[in-house]
This record gives sequence, C-alpha cells and structure tokens, in this order.
Amino acid sequence: MPKKEPSQKEPTAPSFEQALSELESLVETLERGDLTLEDSLKSFERGVALTRTCQMALKEAEQKIQILTDQRVDAEPEPFDRDN
Repeated sequence: MPKKEPSQKEPTAPSFEQALSELESLVETLERGDLTLEDSLKSFERGVALTRTCQMALKEAEQKIQILTDQRVDAEPEPFDRDN
C-alpha cells in the first residue's frame, strides 16, 4: 500500500462559521426541492456532518466559558478536555 506523501494533509474541519454558512446553504437547496433523491441524500449526509461540527465547536466554547467564569475563590485551574 503506498504511503501518503508528507505534503498530502488530511482535510481539516471547517471553522464554526464556515460550517454554519455551508449548512444554511444546504438547507436552502434542500428546501427548494429540485435535487434528485441521491443528491438530496448526499446533501443531508453533509448537513449531518456539518451539524456535528457546529455542535462540537459550541460545546468546546461552552466548556471554555465555564472554566473562565468559575468564580469560586478556591477554584483550581482545570485542563481543557476536547474529548468531552
């Protein structure tokens, strides 16, 4: 099996704003109803992936805000956990 060249990178996830914009565009396209069934399913699948990207970004932002706004006097710094 051929190895990947170092210059070939895995595609990076879009930013929250990019994902949301693409998701909005997909919804508009699906609402028009002029896609074939196959194209509609592909768009739906992409929409689900974009929704998960947005949900993860929002969850990470919420976690950061909770850490930053912890006003307990005895609050200890906590590591940011991206997996939760």
